[in-house]
Amino acid sequence: MNKIFQRALLLLSIITISSCKDWLDNPSPTQLDSETVFKDLNAADKAVLGAYASSFHQELFYNLAANSDETISTENNNSKTRLANFDYVPIESPSGLYTTAYQTIEYANNVLKKLPLYEAANAAEEKKKNMLLGESYTLRAMSYLNVVRFFGDMPYTDIPLEDAQSFAAGRTDRDVIYDHCISDLQKAVELLPWYEEGMIPTPERISKNAAYGILARTALYAAGYSLRWDLNTYSASSLRLAQRADQARVRELYSIAADACAAVVNRGYNQLLPKYEDVFRDLVNGRYNKESMLEFGQWGTNVNSTGIGYSNGIAVLRGNTLFGRSFPVQGAMPTFWFDFDVNDTRRGVTIANYGLNEKSERLMNPYSMHGIGKFRVVWKNDKGVADNKRNINWIQLRYSDVLLMYAESLNELHNGPTADAVKAIRDVRKRALGGNESKIGTIPTDYQGFKDAIIEERKLELAFEGWRKTDLIRWGISFEKLTETKANLIALARREGKYANVPRFAAYKIQVATFSDPLVQIDPSYTYMTEPDATEKARLTAGGYKLVNMDGDVVNSGATRFDFIDRSNNQLAAWVSNLFSGMQKNKSELLPLGSGKIDLNPGFAGQELPGY
Repeated sequence: MNKIFQRALLLLSIITISSCKDWLDNPSPTQLDSETVFKDLNAADKAVLGAYASSFHQELFYNLAANSDETISTENNNSKTRLANFDYVPIESPSGLYTTAYQTIEYANNVLKKLPLYEAANAAEEKKKNMLLGESYTLRAMSYLNVVRFFGDMPYTDIPLEDAQSFAAGRTDRDVIYDHCISDLQKAVELLPWYEEGMIPTPERISKNAAYGILARTALYAAGYSLRWDLNTYSASSLRLAQRADQARVRELYSIAADACAAVVNRGYNQLLPKYEDVFRDLVNGRYNKESMLEFGQWGTNVNSTGIGYSNGIAVLRGNTLFGRSFPVQGAMPTFWFDFDVNDTRRGVTIANYGLNEKSERLMNPYSMHGIGKFRVVWKNDKGVADNKRNINWIQLRYSDVLLMYAESLNELHNGPTADAVKAIRDVRKRALGGNESKIGTIPTDYQGFKDAIIEERKLELAFEGWRKTDLIRWGISFEKLTETKANLIALARREGKYANVPRFAAYKIQVATFSDPLVQIDPSYTYMTEPDATEKARLTAGGYKLVNMDGDVVNSGATRFDFIDRSNNQLAAWVSNLFSGMQKNKSELLPLGSGKIDLNPGFAGQELPGY
C-alpha cells in the first residue's frame, strides 16, 4: 500500500475510535507498541477491543444486501436504488465496509505481531493471552471474508503497515486469501476457550464456539462459486462464475466445514430457542441466549449510529412520541411473504406486515410495503438513545446457521445427505413449525433435492441477517434466482399462476402498540379478491374495521413504493419493471471497488473489476 493510503487508513482508524466514547480507552493502531500497549494483558485486551470496533459496518445489512431475493429498496431513484437494481458505476460503489475491514485487519496484525512477545507469568495469563490471539486471528479472517465476498480479489497483508516494504498493493488471488483465513481460524479454535468456560463475558466477543462457526462459513465460501477473471490480462472476456480449479481442495474445504460444525453440535452447549420470535425479542432488548453465538455490540450505550432497527426496521411515522421515528430504506420482497408455509412461525417475525402511525396505532401494510420485522422497535422495553441509536446488536452468527451449514457441508461431502444432515435441517424446521414434527413434510434424500431444500431453508431462517445475497453467489445461482424472483413479483402484481388467489383487499381492526408489544403479525378479519362494494364498506366501517388495498395503499410515510400497477395507464409500476434492470450474469456477482479507493492506491492501477 502507498504512503498516502497508509496514512489515510490510519487516520480513519483514529477518527473511528475517537468518535465512539465507549471505545475511548482503546489505543489507535499507531500506538500499538510493545513498550506501552503490550506491557500487560489488560492493555493488550484494549488493543483487541479496538479491532472489534471496526469489525462491522451498516453497509452489510443496508447497501450491500439490497439486491437479493428477500429485499427491496424503498428509496427514491438515487445511488442506493441503482445499487439495488445492479445499475451502478464505480463512483457509487459503497466503500465504508472496505475501509473499516482494513482497519480491523491492521489492529489484528499489530496484536498478532506484538502480543506473542509478552511472557505470561502463569497458566491463567497464558490462557488469556491465547484468547486474545485467537480473537485477533478470527477478526482478521472475518474482515477478509467480508471484503472478498463483495469485491473479489483484494490486497492481502498479515503484517502491520509499519513493516510493509512496498508502497503499493494490488489484488491477491481470493483463493490465497481464503486459505490464509482458513489457517487463521484453525489456529483460533485451538487458542480460544469455549464460551461456557466462563472466560468470555458475552457473545459480543469471540469464543471457540463462534470461531468454529466462522471457520465453517469461510470454508463454504472458499469452496463455493465466485466471479473470477484472469488476473494477468483483466480481460472482460475472462469473467466467469466458477469454483476454484483444485477440486481436491474444494472437497477438503467441505470436510473442514463439516468438522467445524460437528465440533459445535457435539459440544452440546449451543441450542435453538424453543420459539423463533424469542431470538429477536432477546436481541432487541440486549438479552443473550444459547442460540446467539456472536453479536456485534457497543459495549454499553449504542453511540455508533449503526441504524439497526431504523433503516431496517418497521415504519414508525414522524411525530410518534412513544417510539420515536423509524425510517426504513429497505423492505421485504413482496413475494417473500408467500414463500413461507402458513404454519411457519418465522413468517410474521421475519416480515412485519404492519407499521405504526403517529398515534402508535398498528396499520397493516400492503404487500409492497412489508417491512423487516426482526429488529422492530415495538419489541423493545424502551425506545433507545435516539431514533437511529436503538441499542440493538447485530447477530453475526446463530446456532441455526451452524446447523444448516452442517447439513449443507455433509451433503456436499457425501454427494447426498447423511442422517446427521437430515437431523440438522429437521431440527430447524421443527422449531419453525412450533415443535410440530407432523408438519415438517418430506426432506429430500438425493443430493440436488437436499441442496435445494438447504437453499430455501437458509432464506426462511436467516433472512435479513446479511448473508442471502452472497450465499446465492457462492451457490452459483444468483442470476437465476433473481430472474425467477422478478418473474414472481410480476405474477403477484398481475395475480397470475400461484398468486392467482392472493387477496387484493383486507380488513382488520386497528389497535395501539406498546413497548414489549405481544403482536407478531396482523391477521386480517376479512379478505377480498375485488374491492368491496359500498354496502360492504359501510358494514366494515360500522364494525370498526379498516380496509386496506393490498396492491398499494399509503399507510405510512417515508416510503415511495406503493402500487404494483400504474393506475394512470394500467401498466406495471415503474419500480416493478425496473427491478434488477441492470443485472448481468458474469458481471453483477461482484461490486467494482469505489473510484476513491482505486485512486488512492497505485497498486490498483489497471486492476478495476473487468467490465467497469
